[in-house]
Amino acid sequence: MSEHFDKGMAVRREVLGDSYVDSRATAGFDAPFQEFVTEGAWGSVWARPNISRRERSMITLALLAGLGNFEELALHTRATANTGATREDILEVMLHVAVYAGVPRANHALKVVKETLAEMEGEA
Repeated sequence: MSEHFDKGMAVRREVLGDSYVDSRATAGFDAPFQEFVTEGAWGSVWARPNISRRERSMITLALLAGLGNFEELALHTRATANTGATREDILEVMLHVAVYAGVPRANHALKVVKETLAEMEGEA
């Protein structure tokens, strides 16, 4: 594996948690995809020092909500527990999504976020 893979795996575990990452083990049919995501997204982008994990988390939430990737939105809402993005940050992101991607997208995204935050509170 490459340096980007090793760095990416460390960042991926910090942000998403060991349990999630272990469930996406880099073996089997989708191993090349998992390696690509780990190197590219996590080792090349998330590992960059120029902006904080909190800021990356907020950007990610906005993009996922704006594009309608709601399953990933729930995953990255959970990740805010590890990135420092607060509930208030998430609400501000969704307001931005409403303006730039549309109220229906933001409305559905808020539904997903609220459900995910409630699950997280129940697990605490």
